[in-house]
Amino acid sequence: MTGVLTRTFLLGVAALLHTAAGAEEDRCPCILLKNEWSGNYDAEFTASTLQPFFGYEIILTFDRPVDSLDVWQGTYEKIDDTHIKITDDNLFVGTGGVVDFSFQVHFSGDVHPEIIGATLNGVDVCDGGPKWTTLYPYTNPCEETGMRPYDYSQALCMSFLFYEAQRSGHLPDNQRVTWRWDSALDDGSDVGHDLTGGYYDAGDHVKFGFPMSYTATVLAWGLLDFPDGYEAAGQTAYGKEAVKWATDYFIEAYTAHWEFWGQVGQGGIDHGYWGRPEDMYMERPSAKIDEQAPGSDLAGETAAAFAAASILFQEDDPAYASQILDIAKELYDFADQKRLEYHNSITDAAAFYRSWSGYGDELAWAALWLNRATGDATYLTKAREHWDEFSLGEDALQFSWDDKKAGVYALGSLVDPDNAQYETALKAFLDYLKNDAKYTPKGLVFLDMWGSNRHAANVAFLSLWAAKYGDQADAEANRQWAKGQMHYILGDVGHSFVVGFGVDPPQRPHHRSSSCPLPPASCTDGWAQNQDGPNPHVLYGALVGGPAEDDSYTDVRTDYTHNEVACDYNAAYSGALAALIELN
Repeated sequence: MTGVLTRTFLLGVAALLHTAAGAEEDRCPCILLKNEWSGNYDAEFTASTLQPFFGYEIILTFDRPVDSLDVWQGTYEKIDDTHIKITDDNLFVGTGGVVDFSFQVHFSGDVHPEIIGATLNGVDVCDGGPKWTTLYPYTNPCEETGMRPYDYSQALCMSFLFYEAQRSGHLPDNQRVTWRWDSALDDGSDVGHDLTGGYYDAGDHVKFGFPMSYTATVLAWGLLDFPDGYEAAGQTAYGKEAVKWATDYFIEAYTAHWEFWGQVGQGGIDHGYWGRPEDMYMERPSAKIDEQAPGSDLAGETAAAFAAASILFQEDDPAYASQILDIAKELYDFADQKRLEYHNSITDAAAFYRSWSGYGDELAWAALWLNRATGDATYLTKAREHWDEFSLGEDALQFSWDDKKAGVYALGSLVDPDNAQYETALKAFLDYLKNDAKYTPKGLVFLDMWGSNRHAANVAFLSLWAAKYGDQADAEANRQWAKGQMHYILGDVGHSFVVGFGVDPPQRPHHRSSSCPLPPASCTDGWAQNQDGPNPHVLYGALVGGPAEDDSYTDVRTDYTHNEVACDYNAAYSGALAALIELN
């Protein structure tokens, strides 16, 4: 039979158990004895892996002396009379791949030497300690709550399943998305730093620091300002875990004073690979900003993420909160004093996450978050200076990973209420959305063709935030407008845009790992990308890009404009769901 280990063992190597009639009781289960004659026997070794590797080293342990071996794959070395090493430096084994070969044992005497132990790349593949079990089918752990017309609580729960599916590095024991395993464990090795962890950006496997830091900031914002909604849904702990998965990675990426690694992986190389992140062996170069090659937008947004998270974790872990707040202050100073758009330093990012809006919005955004975290009025003064220098009160047309101006309006109105410019700009922006922005015929505010749903959810979050914290004369109008946007996304047009949620949800998101079948089936032969059926794994909770300007949408895996998913898509969307729960 085939055994697959529990979550703990998914971090390592599993053995496929083979039982032969008449097998000796102590024989390693991955050894099948086939034929025996005087002084010789044929055997077969079979073991599988849930972590890919190039090349293997197998050490066999016998219970009595062995004369020699014949192997037809790789080479063997006799360590001593009872230990034989077999190596093959050229074999690639992917996730779920099988090392399977035959060999012949030569011995002296009447009793054959039994193989009582075997390791594959240092891991015991006989019984190793963990218990054997079968991998249970992955089902949605987020139960329906009966909320109508849409189950906001279930959708919020599922949003954090999506973030678990996007995790890179060593996965924790409480990982709920069981078709994902450890991946990209060599990230940072090219520059001598441990840069494992963090989130894969979208349907691909690059770790882009700029949108990732925005994601952390906005997730933290929703948790801070709609805590009752999170508590009612039972998602506070999961939300905090999602934020901390990013900030833990950012701590690793801040390797020296004013040195921050802002990207791992290269867009062109990565996008040429359609497969599991667990199987990646392409080059994943690391890129940084530092004093000689700065990046004010990246440093500023990461400072905002750390500052927001420091407030979030102050009660639970004050030492952690203090650590990341100190880094936030340093990164803000770096952003302010060494000014340059980050894509001039991390040049590969220019084709994927160029900072079109410049860095003035991130400087003000970070200063306001630092004021909220510290109470230091110096940061309010800095935010006002940035406002004037970069004319931030003009031309806000969206709220996104790139353009934070509308977020500055909202946050500034909260922490600097004596400065009417923020409240005035926020009201004008929300009025623009209601009265002057472009809409699809069925009512989605259409701010950008790329990821139209994410842009609608982003501003719906701001409108719900204003309904709670802004001018109360507009509160009901802001709440109802935002609810209309969210209901469009959740199913008002006859289908949901959230994978696994509601009526007729997307089944073919542009997302590599969920499109891959369970190992040992291949995911690099073109089938996963091009087959017409649903993705083998349901990417619960992921918000897909959304409709075109005429409301048209087709659930096609190759359509990355309308059917890709991304970490930033779900950030304000999560906060908006919590707000709907709280304000409903």
